[in-house]
Amino acid sequence: METLVFSLIQKPAHALRLVVGAAALVVSGGVFAHGDVTPQAVDVSSLPKLGDKWSQENPYIGNKEAIRVGSSAYNQNCARCHGLEAVSGGIAPDLRKLDAECAPKTDPKKKQACVIEYNEYYVTTVLKGRVRNGAVYMPPFDGILPQEAVWAIKSYLESRREKPL
Repeated sequence: METLVFSLIQKPAHALRLVVGAAALVVSGGVFAHGDVTPQAVDVSSLPKLGDKWSQENPYIGNKEAIRVGSSAYNQNCARCHGLEAVSGGIAPDLRKLDAECAPKTDPKKKQACVIEYNEYYVTTVLKGRVRNGAVYMPPFDGILPQEAVWAIKSYLESRREKPL
C-alpha cells in the first residue's frame, strides 16, 4: 500500500488517470442502472375512452383512476429523467412546475388560456419529443402512448403541483 501511495505522489499523471478511470466506471455504472429506456406501453383499459380527436384540456382532472394510471405510466416512462414522484433531480424539467405561471392569474379567461397553452406544449412535447442540435433530450411517444395515457400522466402531474390552480 505504501508503494502505491508513494507511486501516486511521485507520478501525478498516473494518479490522475486512476481517478479519471474510476470516475468513468462510476458514471457508466449509473447509466446502466436506469435499465431499459425503451418507452413502455400503458394499460388505459380502466379509463373512459377519449376517441381520436385530441382534447385541449385535461378530461381527467381530479379523476382518481386517471391519477393512479398516470402515476404508474409516469414511473415507467418519465421518472428516470424527470425524477421520482415528479421531483426533478436537475437533469430534466421539474414537471410539478409545468404550468405554475398560470396559478397566480386572477382573470378566469386568462387562466384558462394559459392552461390550454401549457396543455398544448405538454402534449406536443410528449408526442414529438425534444431534440436540440441533433441530440435527443426527450424521446417521442407518438404511437406508443394513447391520448388516455398522456392525459392520465398529466392528471398525475397536476396532483403533484407545487402551486394549485
